[in-house]
Amino acid sequence: MNQDPRPVVVVSRCLELAACRWNGVSVACPFVRSLQAHADLRPVCPEVELGLGVPREPVRLLLRDGGRRLVQPATGRDLTEAMDRFARTYLDGLSEVDGFLLKSRSPSCGIKEAKLYRGPERGAYVEGKVSGAFAAAVLERFPGHAIEDEGRMLNFRAREHFLVRIFAFARFRRARASGRMAELVRFQADNKLLLMAHSQKHMRELGRAVANHERLPFDAVAARCETVLRAALARPSRPSNEVNVLLHAQGFFGRTLAAREKRYFESALQQFRDGRLPLSAVAGIVHAHAVRFEIPWLLSQTFFRPYPEALVDLADSGKGREL
Repeated sequence: MNQDPRPVVVVSRCLELAACRWNGVSVACPFVRSLQAHADLRPVCPEVELGLGVPREPVRLLLRDGGRRLVQPATGRDLTEAMDRFARTYLDGLSEVDGFLLKSRSPSCGIKEAKLYRGPERGAYVEGKVSGAFAAAVLERFPGHAIEDEGRMLNFRAREHFLVRIFAFARFRRARASGRMAELVRFQADNKLLLMAHSQKHMRELGRAVANHERLPFDAVAARCETVLRAALARPSRPSNEVNVLLHAQGFFGRTLAAREKRYFESALQQFRDGRLPLSAVAGIVHAHAVRFEIPWLLSQTFFRPYPEALVDLADSGKGREL
């Protein structure tokens, strides 16, 4: 059970996987390229699924009668109902999924940056941006799931949050599939520090859920755990919470550390507080102590390795740091 699970991620097919954009090309996406080795990708191109072909005349979201319509201006085709039917059928057919990575700004797949137009002519752009026709169905059908676009994967914190979520959801899905309460309890124990870094309130709620004082059946407990988990990871972890986690973990070593080791940790922690050192550097110090003193509980904590090390990438676009 300690082996990394493989998250199931629905990915826009044009992101590195196929040359299926309206102009017959694909979009280079190093993140998708690296993710392939560690996740089960489910490629989808809603427009191709509607039979529009490659290449094709572009589609556009139009504002009509107070509502949004998906149309192909060059042909005059209104694809709204066809897209709704496809989205409903496709999403209902997903027996398991941990996240979605969709094409940004697409009238079909854009999560929140698709353009809305007053009409098919040029220059008819309406101020403000909306969700694409397919993406809107995803957001409605899968609230609480990890749903992002490839543009935000250039931002370190957005990328890390996405990875933390899909691998946590995959670990939970594996525990739930076992049908055993013991695996739900183990999941809660192994992810306690990770949840503490995101939300102490939800960390405690998950503990109460697996304690199951009401003697609920397994399926009811699992459903409650999933609701709490998705709520806990809805937002990225906060530095103040991460400091609390590091101090909590460091407390396991008591008087076993030399004075100079304690000072080194305290100095690194202060540098993290000041934004001069990444979390991974300080967490690495604590994890090294856990290895040295063989603290099984700390060594099992996903906080120190929430996703495969091969996916660690410190590159950052510098945009959208406040998530």
